[in-house]
Amino acid sequence: MNNIRAHDGRTPRLVSALREVLPRAVTLNVSSINGSVATVAVGSRELKVRWVGRGGLPQIRDVLQFQERPDVIVGSEISLAARELASQAGVGWVDETGAAEIVVGNIIIALSGNRQAKTYEPSWSPTVLGVAEALLCGVPATVTAVAKVSGHSTSSIAEALAVLSKWELLQTKASRGPRSGRQVVDPDRLLDEYADAVALQRPKAELRCGVLWRDPLVTVRELGEQFDNAGIAWAATGALGAAMLAPYLTEISGGDLYVDGRRELDLRNAARFAHVEPMDGGRLILRPFPTQFSRRTAGERDGIRVAPWPRIYADLRHVGVRGEEAAEHLKEVQRGTR
Repeated sequence: MNNIRAHDGRTPRLVSALREVLPRAVTLNVSSINGSVATVAVGSRELKVRWVGRGGLPQIRDVLQFQERPDVIVGSEISLAARELASQAGVGWVDETGAAEIVVGNIIIALSGNRQAKTYEPSWSPTVLGVAEALLCGVPATVTAVAKVSGHSTSSIAEALAVLSKWELLQTKASRGPRSGRQVVDPDRLLDEYADAVALQRPKAELRCGVLWRDPLVTVRELGEQFDNAGIAWAATGALGAAMLAPYLTEISGGDLYVDGRRELDLRNAARFAHVEPMDGGRLILRPFPTQFSRRTAGERDGIRVAPWPRIYADLRHVGVRGEEAAEHLKEVQRGTR
């Protein structure tokens, strides 16, 4: 068995993740802790290990800017792009799915992981997701302001704001009345946790369709005209949506569109109105709008309706390394930092 000596509440998750990827005969001792950094002895080798929280690309970029880099980073579920960046920098990584890559001295570990990361937050309801989207788009965190744009009842909005406050994503400025205000504590944390929740609650219904894809934007405009003529709300997301708001990817290999409906039958009806045929492996993917806010506030760029940027960000972030890089570029453009 590994020998574990945990010093405080910051240590257990870091140590537990390390323990899971080490051979059982190897001892693991924590000798010192300074904030999120621990000095641990793995066998006879001393390592500096840093806890990085969720472990997305921005967190890893920040860590790699430190003058004294850690030997190993540990996170809840380190993203593919973050793993690649850490490996290129010569920093080992471990996450709570059991995946790991460590090459330090005689310690060589390479594991793909085979389980889901532990869930430490309650589930997000569609209403909470929609309210979070509104806040990330700059809507004030009051019942009155969110009600004007979200399509939800004032009671459900009040409950959603209370939930986000309970999770310490919002802090209260005043306590009474529909105009009583809260404010977002940390926009980046809210965006990260929202995007993680989106990944776990993607609409189950989807329909792939065959389309000519010589010029994706022209194709989507033509499809959009058909949807408009049929009175079907629609909006581009993923790489298509990002191409309109913050171009980054040089090639768009497929298109994701949200359309009205909840079931596969609704998606088939939308495809019929757009004169496209369902096809296994088709490049066009139709999905139902995930929230009322996404449907009601989709904007338009150059003849293409576009989902709210936080939803596009969340959809992009979980489709591989290039998708995550495009998502971070989108965030920087929307925040005015690029």
